[in-house]
Amino acid sequence: MQQEISECLARKRYQDAFDLLLPEYQNKVFRLAYAMLGNEASAEDMAQEVFIRVWKALPGFRGESSVSTWIYAITRNVCLTALKSGGARKEVSMEEPGIARDAEERGMPAERSAGGIDVLRFLGCLPEKHQQVLRLYYMEDKSYEEVAQLLDWPMGTVKTYLHRARKELANALARSKMEKEV
Repeated sequence: MQQEISECLARKRYQDAFDLLLPEYQNKVFRLAYAMLGNEASAEDMAQEVFIRVWKALPGFRGESSVSTWIYAITRNVCLTALKSGGARKEVSMEEPGIARDAEERGMPAERSAGGIDVLRFLGCLPEKHQQVLRLYYMEDKSYEEVAQLLDWPMGTVKTYLHRARKELANALARSKMEKEV
């Protein structure tokens, strides 16, 4: 599919290229946006914004990177801009009808894990950078290299943030268990 898209772009057949890349990358863009934003509605909005930008930018695609890398970079930038502006931050309670079911269907932790811990609540207490790296690495099953590429961070930064995020999450969970015991 990559080759066909590249051929269409080389021939300046932008509509054909877009018609090929939209079904190929639609779900991938949504999943990345969801991993970064943690909100389905915001991820849908950002995915639409990404494809509008992709459509407008197709004539300027130089082919210095693969189409997938280029689309993921656009997605990352759109999501980071939304996070910075605060426009993508809508808090959703797991108590709302359908939210827990949607989370389970998407492979996200359910309202409570087997140990009775509200993982999403604890994840929301972490700094944004730690949330992003945890979501991408664990919930999206991305490798260190993929996380580094998607977030445009050095590999060492990804590993450091992932280590710190695990520690903070473990500490928060331990504090919660101690509070329940008291």
